[in-house]
Amino acid sequence: MQLYLIRHPTPKVAEGVCYGRTNLPLMHEVAAAAARIRPQLPQHLPLYTSPLQRCRQLAEALHPAPLSDPRVQEMNFGIWEMQPWDTVSREALNGWASDPLGFVPPQGESVGQLQSRVLDFVADICGLGLEAAVLVTHAGVMKAIVGQVRKLPPKQWMALKFEYESVVCVDIADPETATGACSGTRCC
Repeated sequence: MQLYLIRHPTPKVAEGVCYGRTNLPLMHEVAAAAARIRPQLPQHLPLYTSPLQRCRQLAEALHPAPLSDPRVQEMNFGIWEMQPWDTVSREALNGWASDPLGFVPPQGESVGQLQSRVLDFVADICGLGLEAAVLVTHAGVMKAIVGQVRKLPPKQWMALKFEYESVVCVDIADPETATGACSGTRCC
C-alpha cells in the first residue's frame, strides 16, 4: 500500500514552545496549502486525519469526507504542553534523552506509546486492502511510520525532519515488516 503522509501547515504558536496534543489553530488560512498539496496526490483516495484542527482543516480542504482517527494525533507531552522548552527541567530532559522510547513526561505519553498506537493504525488500514491512502498528520507520527518502513533504529527515526505541508510517500508492503520506502516532496 502506498501511504501519502502530509504534515499539517504551520500552527499558531510561539517559537520554542512545547506542543503536541494541544489543539492549536493554524497560522494562515488553509486554502493556499491545499492548493499546493492537491497536485501531489492521486485523486479519489481515502483520506485519514488527526482530529486536531491543524490537521483536520487541511484534510477537509483536500477531501469531501476525511476520516478522523485519534491514533494519529501528535504525542501527548502532558504538563510540558504549551510550556517553553527552556522551562522544562534539565533533569527531565536528560531522563528523556537517556530513554527516548520509554520516558513519559508527567501526565503524558512516551515516544514508544506514540509509536505503538501509530503502527496499530497503519496495520488497520493495511488490513483494508487499499492500494493507496492519504494521511494528514504530525511530524511525530510521520517519524514513527517512516522509521518503521525504513527499519531505522529509534535514535535515527526520531531525528527525522519533516517540514510543514510536506508530502512524503511510503510503500508499506506489510505493516509488521515494512519494506521499500522513499521520501521527498512526492516519491511514489
